[in-house]
Amino acid sequence: MEYFNIAPVASVIFVFTIITSLYAFYDHSIYGKFMLHPFSVSKGQNIYTLITSGLVHADWMHLFFNMFTFYAFAFALESMMGSWRFGLLYFLGLVLSDLPTVIKHKDNFNYNSLGASGAISAVLFSYILYNPMSKIYIMFIPIGIPAVVFGIIYLVYCAYASRNSRDHINHDAHFFGALTGLIFTIIFVPGILQNFIAVLTGGR
Repeated sequence: MEYFNIAPVASVIFVFTIITSLYAFYDHSIYGKFMLHPFSVSKGQNIYTLITSGLVHADWMHLFFNMFTFYAFAFALESMMGSWRFGLLYFLGLVLSDLPTVIKHKDNFNYNSLGASGAISAVLFSYILYNPMSKIYIMFIPIGIPAVVFGIIYLVYCAYASRNSRDHINHDAHFFGALTGLIFTIIFVPGILQNFIAVLTGGR
């Protein structure tokens, strides 16, 4: 209940995403209805999957990593930026992170994409603008990495993996979700860029 009072939008997203993902694990027909199919979307069909694809995940590990990251940053972010901004950020993160995928794979009938990674990348990078020197811990690495350094590494890796990886992960969604988070926060949170620079330069 405490989380709902502090961050109601993040709480609803968190619970609803877990419920729909678990339901899809046991009813695979949900995947066909919810997954992003760029070929169809590019032809004006199933536009809603730009949103619903973020409500289902491939497996338990996919769901765990996305929800763990969401839990680590989303509730704190909503408390800092406010609920309506957070809700809009997450919605735009879902949609805008998938549009490049639709364009890239519009002629590939066999390509599908699912998961909330794009929106969660938007959340993560918005958080980085607020707290660039906070520490981010990567599994199995005991030393925290400054958030701004992690962000740079993350963007470089996503750009590289998008061109070279064959791991069936939608790295484009990660990359463009992160950019959405940065751009949205700079536009909708007055003074955030100045705060970011001040923290990095020791002005705060």
